[in-house]
Amino acid sequence: MAKFKTALKRIFNPPPLFTVIFAAIGYLAVLAVPIFKIKDPAFCYAAYLLSAYALVITLTGLKYLRPAFESLKERVLQSRAVKKLRSTKIGRKYFGDVRFRTGVSLYIGLAMNVFYIIIKLWAGIKYRSAWFVSLAVYYVLLALMRLILAGRTSGCDERAELKLYRTCGIMLLVMSQALAGVVTLIVHENRGFDYPGNLIYAMAFYSFYAVITASVNIVKTRRHQSPVLSAAKAVNLAAAMVSMLSLTTAMLSRFGESDGYEFRRIMTASVGGGVCAAVILMAAYMIFRANGKMKQIK
Repeated sequence: MAKFKTALKRIFNPPPLFTVIFAAIGYLAVLAVPIFKIKDPAFCYAAYLLSAYALVITLTGLKYLRPAFESLKERVLQSRAVKKLRSTKIGRKYFGDVRFRTGVSLYIGLAMNVFYIIIKLWAGIKYRSAWFVSLAVYYVLLALMRLILAGRTSGCDERAELKLYRTCGIMLLVMSQALAGVVTLIVHENRGFDYPGNLIYAMAFYSFYAVITASVNIVKTRRHQSPVLSAAKAVNLAAAMVSMLSLTTAMLSRFGESDGYEFRRIMTASVGGGVCAAVILMAAYMIFRANGKMKQIK
């Protein structure tokens, strides 16, 4: 078992130089497909697999950039604008209270979810699309979770937090079923998201930023030993993964027309299945962890 863990660490947490080289290769390979209009299926599959591996080692390699991030963070905190903001009552609370900051983030996410719900329901009714309606259901559940968590970020007793943590895990399981329905309908109808003009590149930047930030925040939240904060970050990660799925379908719709229906179907099903599996595993972990902690409290 120890040898297996060591091998996994070497593969998914390589040295800095290896991380930079292979991450660059992965990203350049996936960009080469639309830029040079490469139609070879073997190259396309390899490029997407390399880009997925590049994303993983980028996430694990962020620890090497921690000194640079800390230095940048310190410069921002010492800037005149931030100092002026921190001199206000709300600013002091925002920068000094992680629970308050998480609550603000949840309410912002809730507002975005409501906007998405309206747009998806309108599109589902107008175009009579079941997958738009299914996506609206997913965002309804996401908004409900954020609403529940936002009201409890001020803190409560440990057992109550664990119950809420478990409830979020159960809701994530339900959400994974709605998400699976969305993926199935996208594959069946050969549809995808469509971002006009260069907006797709902005969405690509946002999707990668959201996934990386949500992953880092989950790790950072562990030191606070708060199930509510951990649940909030898990919700953010679930939303970020859906953004990545949306980006994948948009990229395939924009640049994958020459690759044929079968290629787009396989890639959408693979990415969608991976996202659904990740949400299910995260939900199961939350449920089992909450049950174990509550038994210890008893």
